[in-house]
Amino acid sequence: MKILIADDHALFRDNLALYITEKKKDIVVMQVSDFSQALKLLEKKAGIDMIILDIDMTGLPAEKCIEKLHGVAENLKIVAISGSEDIMQIKKIINMGLFGYIPRCTDLQALKSAFDTILEGKVYIPKALEDGRSESASKLNGKSLTTRQAEVLNLIAEGKSNKQIAYEMNVSEATVKLHINALLRSLKVTNRTQAVITAQKIGLI
Repeated sequence: MKILIADDHALFRDNLALYITEKKKDIVVMQVSDFSQALKLLEKKAGIDMIILDIDMTGLPAEKCIEKLHGVAENLKIVAISGSEDIMQIKKIINMGLFGYIPRCTDLQALKSAFDTILEGKVYIPKALEDGRSESASKLNGKSLTTRQAEVLNLIAEGKSNKQIAYEMNVSEATVKLHINALLRSLKVTNRTQAVITAQKIGLI
């Protein structure tokens, strides 16, 4: 596994890289200090599986930042670090399919615990924000559909277009496409029709 840490705090990057490599000897950790460097590496198809990104340093709205990352590496796992305390904004980006969200104010012990969860292959969301995902999310192959993915699935089953789904969910069509792509990967299908059929077979809808 290859992880890219993109953060403009060198000490944070170094300490986090050391912690990760000590926990998992088979992980390769790369570091960059700005968002443009991160995008260049991803565009080169450097085999990066996960990015740990300080979204506050990008100079972009968080949603645009995540869309850019998925644009160059669709299957990339994104762990966002941010100092934002805007709960609605945080929930919004979590629902774009983040693999983890870590507040910048997280203390050292909680930070290590968060990365222990992430390195085990599980999604990490702070307890205070867990209601942004369904506690009873549908289980599939050991994974969970997020609240948004389950909502998209039901709207697809109703025959709604991406434009209609975006309107009903009050998000952009680009965000709807991200949810659909994540949903297709989870269900291991290639199109919307197969997603509905598979979901019906396994009792998701």
